[in-house]
Amino acid sequence: MPPPKAILRIIDANLNRLGEGLRFMEEAARFVLDDTHLATELKNLRHRLSPKDPTAKNAYLDARDAASDIGAATKPSTKEPVRHLSQAVVANARRAEESLRVLEELAKTTGTGLDGAEFQSARFAVYTLEKTLLARLMRLDRAALICGLHAIVGTVSLGTRPPAEIACEMLQGGARIILLHGKTTPRLKFLDIALRVAELCREYKALFIMSEALDIALAVNADGLHLSQDDLPVIVARRLLPTNQLIGRSVRSVTEARQAHADGADYLSCEAVFTTGAEPERSAPSCALLAEIKKEVNLPLIATGDITQYNVTDVLRSGADGVAVASALTNAHSVKTATQDIIKALEVSCEPAK
Repeated sequence: MPPPKAILRIIDANLNRLGEGLRFMEEAARFVLDDTHLATELKNLRHRLSPKDPTAKNAYLDARDAASDIGAATKPSTKEPVRHLSQAVVANARRAEESLRVLEELAKTTGTGLDGAEFQSARFAVYTLEKTLLARLMRLDRAALICGLHAIVGTVSLGTRPPAEIACEMLQGGARIILLHGKTTPRLKFLDIALRVAELCREYKALFIMSEALDIALAVNADGLHLSQDDLPVIVARRLLPTNQLIGRSVRSVTEARQAHADGADYLSCEAVFTTGAEPERSAPSCALLAEIKKEVNLPLIATGDITQYNVTDVLRSGADGVAVASALTNAHSVKTATQDIIKALEVSCEPAK
């Protein structure tokens, strides 16, 4: 005996809501993230759950009566607030998950012909896809912040000053990205330093990026990991790190930049070569590689090298989105003031020409 019209209307409404929710998630993966694998997973799931039996499809259409649906008239009395994309993804994932739960329960009703196990399996699949999609969007948001000053704190050559103290002065000076470097530091000591710096970065709402040490990055829940060409391949690190954590890669050629992009890097760094002169701190970069990489690879690009407040403008003109600075900050009489000076020079460099 076929189910009553009311049941068919519920099935039809929830199949529609399910398809709409999955489609929104699919479009976010496809057009915002350019993630072929994730978009394909969502597309395949959407097609798998759409009704295939022509008789069933016609029954749902015949039962549809949108004009008399009392739910259509119940709209919120106040205007909905503007949502961030990630909030819209959550809303549509909930729509899909709730619809799957309804369909799963209706499958227990006589005559529906629905497969409850399939809807249950799909519901858990959507939970996982939602988590992955949100983590990728969070990573994209973080990657958008990869610009301006990357203040580098080393665990050696700081004299008697603790690295956390140096990092704190950088943050007080306005730095919003701290890169911690200390490859030769004993692991337990390095972990303790990383924990302190990570806590400071959270306090100042700054990004905390570990250099090279994947284990420490995982232990302190860093915002990202930066890898040189001698470190782990990006594709390996990407498998080991949480989806929301950034990966940066140092590159020395356009070929290496393309490979890093293909392997899942979120940003690149490249050394700017400087001409020598009477005043090295004022010498201009002569490296065209920055511009070549920026033209070929659509990722944030950070310039490294002997960068100071005097040559920042030339570095940015070469195509960099930001600069990584170490000694010009840590060797200064006032780390806070030196940080402010670099940031001011970056802001001036970004002003449109008059």
